[in-house]
Amino acid sequence: MTIKERVLLGILQWWGPRGGVAQFHRPTGAVGHIAGWIMGRRSSNVARNRWAVRVLDVQPTDRVIELGCGPGVAVAALAGRATDGLVVGVDHSPVMIRQAGRRNRAAIRAGRVRLVHTPVESLSLGDGPFDAALAVNTVGMWPDPTARLREIGRLLRPGGRIAVVSQPRCPGATAATSEAAAGELAAQLTEAGFADLRTEMLALDPPVACVVGHVSPLSGRSSDEVQGAEPSTTPDHA
Repeated sequence: MTIKERVLLGILQWWGPRGGVAQFHRPTGAVGHIAGWIMGRRSSNVARNRWAVRVLDVQPTDRVIELGCGPGVAVAALAGRATDGLVVGVDHSPVMIRQAGRRNRAAIRAGRVRLVHTPVESLSLGDGPFDAALAVNTVGMWPDPTARLREIGRLLRPGGRIAVVSQPRCPGATAATSEAAAGELAAQLTEAGFADLRTEMLALDPPVACVVGHVSPLSGRSSDEVQGAEPSTTPDHA
C-alpha cells in the first residue's frame, strides 16, 4: 500500500462514522469537495471505473452517457476511447460536476465531453440516441431504479448497451455480497427490458460486479424518434 493509499484509508476510517458516508452519496460544500477528492484518487475507485469502461467496449465514434459521473474519472476514460464521439456525464451534485469539469477540461473545450447537473429522475437530454450507458455504484441510490433503467433504455439506440456496476461498500462485504448485488442488478435490467445480459467480476476487495445488458435491435423505435423525444438540458460544467 502506497503512502497516498494509507492516508486515504486513514481519512475514510476516521470520517465514515462521523457522517462522511452521506457525502459520498450527495457531496455538498467543502466537505463534499473532500469526498470527491477521495473518490477521484482512491486506487480501487480508479481501477473500478477504468475497468468498467473497458467492459463497456466503447468505440471511437460512440456516444456515451454516464449516470452519476462523480469527479469524472470514468468520463475521462470514456473520452479517451470515444475520440470521435461524445461523452455526457450526469450528476446530481454541483460539486462533482465542477470536479469532473476540471478533470476533463480539454475534452470539454474540444466538444467531446458535456456535463449535466441533474438528478437521474429528472433526466432530459437532446444528445441521444446514445450507443452506450454506464452507471458505477449509483443504481442503488436511485428512486425506483427499474423505472430509471427503463427510461435510460429509451435514450439508447436499438442494439445499444448499458453497463451497471456495483462494488458493495457496506461493512463486512464479501464476494458473496458482490454476487448478490450482481443478481439484483441483472433482475432490474431484465425487468427494465434489457436482454443478452452478461456479468463480469473484477477481483478487488470486495469484488466488483458489472452487468451488461442490451436494448433489443428490434425495439421498434427509430433513432430519429429517440433523438427527438426529449428537449435539451442546459449543461452545467466548470
